[in-house]
Amino acid sequence: MKLPAIQENKDLQQAVSARELYQFLGGNERFSKWFGRMVEYGFEENLDYLGCTFWYAPAGQELQDYLMSVDMAKEVSMIQRSEKGKQARQYFIDCEKRLLSNQARVARVPQTFAEALQLAADQAKQLELAKPKIEHYDRVVERKTLLNATQVASKIGMTAQRLNKALSVANVYDQRIKRSKTFSSWFVEKGLGEMKQTASGYPQALFTTKGEAWVIENFSSEVA
Repeated sequence: MKLPAIQENKDLQQAVSARELYQFLGGNERFSKWFGRMVEYGFEENLDYLGCTFWYAPAGQELQDYLMSVDMAKEVSMIQRSEKGKQARQYFIDCEKRLLSNQARVARVPQTFAEALQLAADQAKQLELAKPKIEHYDRVVERKTLLNATQVASKIGMTAQRLNKALSVANVYDQRIKRSKTFSSWFVEKGLGEMKQTASGYPQALFTTKGEAWVIENFSSEVA
């Protein structure tokens, strides 16, 4: 099975088929279950992946697929901890290097004062257009350092539901807010958690590495 082709996408810039990557990695579980498990590592729809379908002629039906950003594909490959995973990760790294090299060749230093003025104007316009996106990324999850309840619970062999119940009893969550899990102010002030916003605009309680250690220290003994 060959490595998935990189394709241009207006939302993700560059993307790959999740199903093609799954096939290359040699998944031994159903695609839908595998992809759902990958998403639990903290990836966000519309930021890291987009749902799509394609026509599968041998079965005469449409199949579910997802377009994954190259960054997500690279992380997913690393998670596999297999030789195929290493090959795929290196492939995506090489693709990124080629893209950056091509962009550097395309970039040209202004030769005249008029060109310099035009370049400055173009850059100012790009920054203005990018401002909403930058602000959005400031609000959403920084996945490299923050973990959701499911990820933290898995570290101590608990379900997210059981951990959340224990955290509520410990006043980690603000009991006045019923619509969603919201950290109490003391938990945030101690640097144990942060409130972020998902791509869909919903609040999300996420644990810092310090918060993860705090949970492990205080709740590991509750695992049966």
